[in-house]
Formats: sequence, structure tokens, C-alpha cells
Amino acid sequence: KFKAERVATRLLSIDYQVGRTGAVTPVANLQPVQLAGTTVKRASLHNADIIKKLDLHEGDHVFVEKGGEIIPKVIAVDLEQRTAGSNEVVFITHCPECGTLLERQENEAAFYCPNEYGCPPQIKGKLEHFISRKAMNIDSLGEGKIELLYDKGLISNVADLYDLGYDQMIGLEKIYEAEEGQKERKIGFREKTVSNILQGIEQSKSTPFDRVLYALGIRFAGETVAKKLAWHFGNIDM
Repeated sequence: KFKAERVATRLLSIDYQVGRTGAVTPVANLQPVQLAGTTVKRASLHNADIIKKLDLHEGDHVFVEKGGEIIPKVIAVDLEQRTAGSNEVVFITHCPECGTLLERQENEAAFYCPNEYGCPPQIKGKLEHFISRKAMNIDSLGEGKIELLYDKGLISNVADLYDLGYDQMIGLEKIYEAEEGQKERKIGFREKTVSNILQGIEQSKSTPFDRVLYALGIRFAGETVAKKLAWHFGNIDM
């Protein structure tokens, strides 16, 4: 097995991303550098414990590898190039999206935002998980359309999907500004799109119980656990 390629670059800043479960993941913004054939600008820092273990400071020069040759990750700090008097990186205390005080359960590495019913990325993440192929498989919807429906105030939970109507969606449109190096996104609801979405939602009503259970995104209830629970209880009314 070949040793993973390692490159050095400078830490510019850290973003904190909130997932559908509320877990907050720190991501390093880096001075662009070539690594294994691609330009790397961002890398995972995993969690607060990793940041502490690295003894990461603002503006540090760091070493980056691709975990499994796919995902870039910060694996060490070049202490010889550290600027004297630089501040230690301290993990945030409040959710970057909704401002809620973060919580950390005993024996868990991640900090969580407990505001699951009011934190936008958690709500959108749960909706995107619900419609995904292995869950309810509403393939006419997607991340962009879910985001637009949420931004327009039409959906805030999975039940709202089943109250959507033709007149609510037809003509909806939003242009999302382009991020660096990308084209702007234009999401719109035309007649064919709306018809396909409504048909997909209707068809999802016949989805097997185990996939519905998985689609709800209950923490620790992945595909396998959902199947076992569905087999044991038989239906949702038990």
C-alpha cells in the first residue's frame, strides 16, 4: 500500500457546517494547493477533539492528505512556521446557523445543535434525506427544489410535502448566486416539473414501512436498524 501524498498549505479560516442530525463539523478553508491531481481549497477537521489534538492556531501552516484518496483532511501542523503570538483555534459554542447553544453528549466526539425544529440546515437536511432514493425515493424533487420550497415557506417538515399543491408550486423560481469557480444556479417549477413532483409524492405513499422508518431520519436508525424494527413491529401503529 502506497503512503498517501501529503502537501503543506496555509489555514485561512474555519467554517462550521451543520448536518441534518445537528452535528457541527469544522471545515478548514485553505490556501489552494495541488494534491493528488486536484486543487484543494477545503479540508475536514472532523471535530473539536481533533482541533485540540492538532493544537491548531489561526494562520497555521498545515499538512493535508486525502483520506482514502478522496476526502482531504488536515493531519498535522507545521510548528516551525507558526507565527509567534497567534491565537489558538477554539471550537464555537453556538450554532453558526441559528445561534442555539451547542450540546455535547458524554462519550461523543461531536457537538450538536439541539434546535432540530428551527435550525434551517437541519430541517433541509431531513427533507433531503426523506426524499432520497433509499428512503421515499421522490426523485422529481432534489436538493435545489427542497431548498427553494423551504425558502418560500411552503415546507418546514416532511408532512408539509403531502400538502403541496399545483398552484403553490407552479412558476416558483430562484437564482442562487455562483460560488467561486462555479456557475449560478437557477431553480424553477414549470408545468411538467410540478406534475412529476406531485406524481412522485403520490407514489411515495405506497413505500414499504422499513423505508418510511429510515426516511424519518431518526438518529441511530439507519437502513439495517429500520428493517429490523419494521420486521419486529410489523407496522407503524404498533
